[in-house]
Amino acid sequence: MPQADVSQAFVLPDWLNADLLASMRRGIEKEGLRMRPDGFIAQSPHPTRLGSKLTHPHITTDYAESLLELITEPLASVQQTLAQLRELHIVVQQALENDELFWGMSMPCMLADSDDDILLADYGSSNSGRLKTLYRHGLGLRYGRRMQTIAGLHYNLSFGDDFFGTWQAAEGHHDALSAFKNAKYLALVRNFKRLLPLVLYLTGASPAVCACFLTGRQHHLQPLNDKGYYLPNATSLRMGKLGYQNNVQDDLDIRYNRLDEYVAGLQQAVGTPHKGFTALGIDTSDGTPTQINDHILQIENEYYSAIRPKQTTQGDETPSEALAARGVGYIELRALDLDPYSEIGISMDTTCFMEILALYCLLSDSPELLPDEDARLSINQERAVNEGRDPHVTILTPTGEVRLQDWLDGHLQAMLPVATLLDETYGSNTYRHALTVMLGRCHHAELTPSAQVLHDTVQAGGTWQFGKKLAEQHAHSLRTQSLGARAAYYATLAEQSISDQQTLEANDTLSFTDYIARFR
Repeated sequence: MPQADVSQAFVLPDWLNADLLASMRRGIEKEGLRMRPDGFIAQSPHPTRLGSKLTHPHITTDYAESLLELITEPLASVQQTLAQLRELHIVVQQALENDELFWGMSMPCMLADSDDDILLADYGSSNSGRLKTLYRHGLGLRYGRRMQTIAGLHYNLSFGDDFFGTWQAAEGHHDALSAFKNAKYLALVRNFKRLLPLVLYLTGASPAVCACFLTGRQHHLQPLNDKGYYLPNATSLRMGKLGYQNNVQDDLDIRYNRLDEYVAGLQQAVGTPHKGFTALGIDTSDGTPTQINDHILQIENEYYSAIRPKQTTQGDETPSEALAARGVGYIELRALDLDPYSEIGISMDTTCFMEILALYCLLSDSPELLPDEDARLSINQERAVNEGRDPHVTILTPTGEVRLQDWLDGHLQAMLPVATLLDETYGSNTYRHALTVMLGRCHHAELTPSAQVLHDTVQAGGTWQFGKKLAEQHAHSLRTQSLGARAAYYATLAEQSISDQQTLEANDTLSFTDYIARFR
């Protein structure tokens, strides 16, 4: 797929029909900061009405105590998924206290000068809960706490065994179905990495940041106003060097060509000490742990990437152990900024487009991704992040440089059969409408979320003013919406999660020192 003209050659395979896509399942993980009315990050504990963030199946926290994470179930349609995500936002809105707001942008709101004001998520006294907090303490030591306040949205997607089984039969493959699925899911991963500039340009919504986020950091941004910085043609600063990037992981050689290769690369990184992290120490002088370990990755979740092959873990399994045992179960698309104009952080158009893109990636030719191409893709990512809306910006291909907008247009035009088939599956017009919206953004950069955010930020007087205005609008709207009979369901979930955490804490038999020894 690295060839510049691949989009012209794309055709739907003969074996594929609309019925085979009905078994697709999708879910969303959406992060967002709680903020005080004055715009600063909230320092209050996780709201009691939301239950236990350790054991609640849908409402937890990411890095910070104030960084909420809302998780939907895997569901049969985009409408069901967005409906449940909306329910979770209503639950959160009803539980917020002291006039707190739910910040709707990926880059954080006002941060104090000291990292200590960014409180780590506290998961209680169980060994598993303490490990989660220790992991976050280690992240803060390694990279600083500010980077960990960035919020994003992960889109999880799977295809059914009937889909893969029909495909396998059409290709005449006689290996186990799981091996066939693994190969195809990894093909999707490689192509998504190749097409990442599409996501950054079309959905990126973080062209500017508050000055407070840059405290103590070198950067290449320009002043936007007294308290903000930006780049004129930026799309998603979250996905660039100011976001979830670090030099240590740049040297990791984690490949996506075979599942065993990917698993081995992850496990090697988790098992290999890094002298810079060793120098930080893993315990204080009195023996209190400060990191899980001094390895390149404390745990596998520390590996940052725009997409991950995933399998649901069981018991104490690590993600790579689950993949090795049962193969790839779904794909986690991690490149989406929050949509600040949506009450729930994502629109129907973006949701449908991500499914079109994923299926396009899955069905397209996907040669192995080797280091020289990987280096080229990293350059393309930075160009799309920093200069994506510049009409003259180019990206690198094996046959030379091509104008980003021409490249985007070629792929979007090639996706029309995919959108049409998905609409046939679900009896809708939402996928073709989403593709039309994205083509409009391709041809008119001022229609992109990043351009709109930049314009509205300037109009409002700054990032904080713009973000607070939207947060207040969303809060007002969500307060007027009712959960109806589902309110009792979520109340029961919260109560059960508290009970589940208490059970975990009561059943621990190992000391925490012995518990973390397996990770050291």
